[in-house]
Amino acid sequence: MDKRIYYFDNNATSRVAEEVAAAMEPFFHGLYANPSSMHFFGGSLQVYLDTARQQVADLIGAKPEEIIFTSCGTESDSTAIYSALRSQPEKKHFITTQVEHPAVLSLSKSLEKQGYRVTLLPVDTEGRINLEDLKNAITSDTALVSMMWANNETGVVFPVEEAARIAHSRGVLFHTDAVQAAGKVPINLAESKIDMLSISGHKLHAPKGIGVLYVRKGIPFKPFLIGGHQEEGRRAGTENVPYIVGLGKAAELAKKHLDIENVKVRALRDRLEAGLAAAIPNTKINGKGAERLPNTLSICFEYIEGESILLMLSEKGICASSGSACTSGSLEPSHVLRAMKVPQTYAHGSIRLSLSIYNTEEEVEYVIKEFPAIVERLRAISPFADGKPLFGAEPQHKD
Repeated sequence: MDKRIYYFDNNATSRVAEEVAAAMEPFFHGLYANPSSMHFFGGSLQVYLDTARQQVADLIGAKPEEIIFTSCGTESDSTAIYSALRSQPEKKHFITTQVEHPAVLSLSKSLEKQGYRVTLLPVDTEGRINLEDLKNAITSDTALVSMMWANNETGVVFPVEEAARIAHSRGVLFHTDAVQAAGKVPINLAESKIDMLSISGHKLHAPKGIGVLYVRKGIPFKPFLIGGHQEEGRRAGTENVPYIVGLGKAAELAKKHLDIENVKVRALRDRLEAGLAAAIPNTKINGKGAERLPNTLSICFEYIEGESILLMLSEKGICASSGSACTSGSLEPSHVLRAMKVPQTYAHGSIRLSLSIYNTEEEVEYVIKEFPAIVERLRAISPFADGKPLFGAEPQHKD
């Protein structure tokens, strides 16, 4: 590709670290056996699986026997939720939040069709959870609380450890989708009441197609995939050795790079946020008043559409995501922004910029330089920039 890439879409996926790719390579050619085979060649691979399991456990403060390798974060979420419900068939109530990833929210809708009662906890205008709402929602019929550790769109961090303590005090299991949090914030499950936790490899510089489900030792567990004896009977299917090894190496690197994430990456994100807010009038930082991941910036620009911004950014080589789920058939902002009650005149112009340890000051300054002209151009041709209603909404201006 000739065009230079300025990549600010790491919450969607991250580049595979060179160290990870190097660790994986031998398992495509020389060490290609099936680790479940009885012969010496297959058996020789077990040590590599054990090492990867330990590396992942070390990242999140778990025991290696509590780590189950899966295909992705979505599988981990589904496995955790179905396990909790199937191991308690007498309970028919499930609690989650309005701003979860579709991996949890879509499953929630399916559960309702299966006869479960689902409670979606609200968030405030900064995207924060009120734990009093959780306390009030739990009943004797509640089987599970599932609450994401950090929101993929805004980066807002939830108080999952306290939420898990509340759930446990009422005899309820607790799961967290930590797909965006793992490798960005410290996690020590040995000191928490969290029962299950989901991770996706491609969010922390491992390849796509590998994930993890942490299951606390001793809690009831029902496997989602039934078949062979792999993962001690907890997840059937031939082990994806190259990707498991890659995820283990990525977890090792993520633990080593936690300080970089929370110092260097946070400083770059803050510079990007301040630079765009200062250069472009009528902007709104989503979740600014809440604790956020160090790498995530969700920013709205009034009276323009996020998709138009993305197209023009792409022309400049800048890769980002829209905070809006708009398509040709839908003009609704994302469920996260709607839950936060972001005014429609802002919500439609929402962009997410998510950084990694590979971003540089030069790249941040390039985005700050190119962005204002794009917004100015789009506002100049917008039929709503003069204060007319946007998609039927009354105009709402910043104070």
